[in-house]
Amino acid sequence: MSSAVIQRVVLWGLAVALFAYLFVDATMTRQRLGDPAVATGYWLFGLIILLVSYNVRKRLAMIPLIRSAYWLRLHVAGGVLAVAVFWLHTGTIWPNGLYEQVFAILFYLLSLSGLAGYAMQRVFPQALTESGVEVIYERIPAHVADLRARAEAIVLECTGETGSDTLAKHYTNTMSWFFDRPRFFWAHVAFSRRGGSWLRTQREAISRYLDDRERSFFEKFEDLAQLKNRVDMHYAFQSLMKRWLLVHVPLAVAVLALSVWHLLVVNIYAL
Repeated sequence: MSSAVIQRVVLWGLAVALFAYLFVDATMTRQRLGDPAVATGYWLFGLIILLVSYNVRKRLAMIPLIRSAYWLRLHVAGGVLAVAVFWLHTGTIWPNGLYEQVFAILFYLLSLSGLAGYAMQRVFPQALTESGVEVIYERIPAHVADLRARAEAIVLECTGETGSDTLAKHYTNTMSWFFDRPRFFWAHVAFSRRGGSWLRTQREAISRYLDDRERSFFEKFEDLAQLKNRVDMHYAFQSLMKRWLLVHVPLAVAVLALSVWHLLVVNIYAL
C-alpha cells in the first residue's frame, strides 16, 4: 500500500471519527437540555480556518511547510467534514432566517465549487497529457495565430500551384472561423467530440471536390486543423482551471467573513 493511500485512509478515518464524536456529544448535550450549536459552531469555524489556510499554503510554496499533495488531501477531507458539521450545527439542510440562508447559500456554493475544482484537478491533467500536445496557457493565442498563418500559407500555395480556388473558398467560407480563435469551449469541457465531428463534416464536404494535387495540400491543412482542435482543448481546460479560483477563493473569503461576524454576534449577545 502506497504512502498516499495510507494518508487518505488515515485522514478519512480521522474525519469520520471526529464527526462521530461531535454527533454523540451533540446528542448527549441535547439530552442534558443544553445547546450543542455552541460546540459544533466553534468546530465548524475551526474547520473553515483550516480550509482557508490551504490557499495561504499555496501562496507560500517557497516555504518548506507540509507538502502540497498532503494539504490537498487534508483540504478535501476537511471540506467534506465541514459540510457534515454544518448540517449538525444547523440541524437542517436549509435553515430559517435571512442571514442563515445567505450563509448557507454561500457555504453550499463554496462546497460545490470546491468539488468541481477537485474533479477538474483529477481529470483535466490526465486528458491534457493524453492529447499529445504541450501548450503553455499564456502562449496559446500566439500558438493559434501561428497555426492560422501556416494554414493560410498552405491555402495560398495550393491555389498558386494548382490554379484552383476550391480550398481557398473552403477556408474563407468555413475554416477561417475555426482558425480565428479557440472554438468549442464548452464541448471540450464536457468531453464532447463535437470539435472533431465538425472537422470530419467539413472534410467530407470538401474532399469530393478536390483533385489529387489539391488533396495533398488538404492533408497538410487537415493535420493543422486537428492540431488546432487539440490546442482548443488545452485552452478550454486550462482556462477553466485558472478561472475556477476566481470563484472559489472569493466564496471562501465571504464564508470566512460571515463566520467571524456570526461568532462576534453570538458572543456579544451571550454577554
